Amino acid sequence: MENKFKESILDKNVLSVTWELVPGRGANEKAQQSAIASSEQAAKGGRVHALTITDNPGGNPAMLADYLGVEILGMGIEPLVHFTCKDKNRNQMESQLYALDRAKVRNLLVMTGDYTYTGFEGRPKPVFDLDPCNALKLISEMNKGLEIPGMKGPTYHAPSDFFAGAAFSPFKATEAELMVQYYKLKKKIEGGAKFIVCQLGYDARKFHEVIQFLKVNKLDIPVVGNIYVLPYGAANVMNQNKLPGCVVTDKLLAELNTEKTAADKGVGTRMLRAAKLYAILKGIGCAGVHIGGHNLKHEQVEYIIDEGEKLFPKWQELVKEFDYPQPNGFYYFEKDEKTGLNTDRPTNRAKLPLDAPVGMGYSFMRKMHALAFTPNKKLFGMMRGIYISAEGKKRMKKLHFFEHMAKVAMLDCKDCGDCAMLDLAYLCPMSQCPKNQRNGACGGSFNGWCEIYPNEKKCFWVRVYARLKSHGEERSLDVPMVPPPNWDFYQTSSWANFYLGKDHSAPILGIKRPPSKVPASK
Repeated sequence: MENKFKESILDKNVLSVTWELVPGRGANEKAQQSAIASSEQAAKGGRVHALTITDNPGGNPAMLADYLGVEILGMGIEPLVHFTCKDKNRNQMESQLYALDRAKVRNLLVMTGDYTYTGFEGRPKPVFDLDPCNALKLISEMNKGLEIPGMKGPTYHAPSDFFAGAAFSPFKATEAELMVQYYKLKKKIEGGAKFIVCQLGYDARKFHEVIQFLKVNKLDIPVVGNIYVLPYGAANVMNQNKLPGCVVTDKLLAELNTEKTAADKGVGTRMLRAAKLYAILKGIGCAGVHIGGHNLKHEQVEYIIDEGEKLFPKWQELVKEFDYPQPNGFYYFEKDEKTGLNTDRPTNRAKLPLDAPVGMGYSFMRKMHALAFTPNKKLFGMMRGIYISAEGKKRMKKLHFFEHMAKVAMLDCKDCGDCAMLDLAYLCPMSQCPKNQRNGACGGSFNGWCEIYPNEKKCFWVRVYARLKSHGEERSLDVPMVPPPNWDFYQTSSWANFYLGKDHSAPILGIKRPPSKVPASK
């Protein structure tokens, strides 16, 4: 069964076009009627390769993207369903994927998702069981034929046919924020992402940065640039980071404020801006464009395509119109003064200041790790022996109590039993990252601050990066993905699980389970 979206994005001679629809809250309300009407127009028009459907955007409830995707597919146009990690655990994800596979809804855009905000009788509990890297890995395993363990050996499901991509944000102001985004991008590709869709922003150099990064790292994967038709009201909200991850600078906001005084309230100017960005994205080598905007009409989408194609021959002249750097903003590559874009020379980061304080506790934790948690070094053997002898005995509870009290005092430990501190500069993602991200930051941070606690708490991953960089070890984040926590270990001793070779670090560090104890003869 052909997949027109997949074909378009993999065809070097085609610029794939997707149009974003927001289902809205409700089932038979104006928002759903509008989404269906737009879908019908796009299907008849034939200019749009896929309709993207948001999944509870802004952390608010909305009609299930999956169901709308099935309706859209029946109209003869491909849906691209947003698949977020915020509202469901890994089992619910697997169930959802079975249903999508059976319905032949194959195109997925996998992302962390906005933190839950509103819901029935208060803020809902966020889930974030799998991060996007591990969700992509699950999808990849399903595409191969998911292995199901059984008492008589494993069985394998029929392979699915998902075409899954990942969201990515290059629009970060600080070194730490941007670098952890790029390290995580490599993990998303490792997990099986087949295309990348950029977050919302208007800095041409940042879009180009993604293309350069992939080229320098020899990663051949299509990039889709984001075009949002931006009115002043939405821009003002984004400028304050009230839509986390969407970046509108003060300079751009001021321009929009002037434009809104025109007779058409700035509609013509912002439509032309979108068409110019279309031309630039095509020029720098994007494989597609993702077009969105509040109440955007089908004829406006067609205008962006048509006018963008007209402007394409002079796209390089337009780059200067999309010069919207963030104050003291960091770029991965040095600037190409001739083009206004990027060279292929990475910025020298060695002497740049840290983006977060390190704290005295980090030195202590490093010494503790070197002393007791490095396999085959110093006290590791003694500690392993203590836990081997305590396994299955009452004194294990006393060891767990001591460990838990110490870690609560230092790190507000949540006792998950499958500790990722060793991977993350001795900081706990379960207690200190609201989205429990083990493989890199979500896209919501702003100027180094956490999306959930702006101007109050630094992003967890900014702190991790700063700690590692203080010892020249930030590249230790450029490693294979960390698995999700195994909830079999919840409220058990993570030190015991570490020393006994049970947790996720065992295969990485080569820690094997001790030999089974042979019962003493009577």
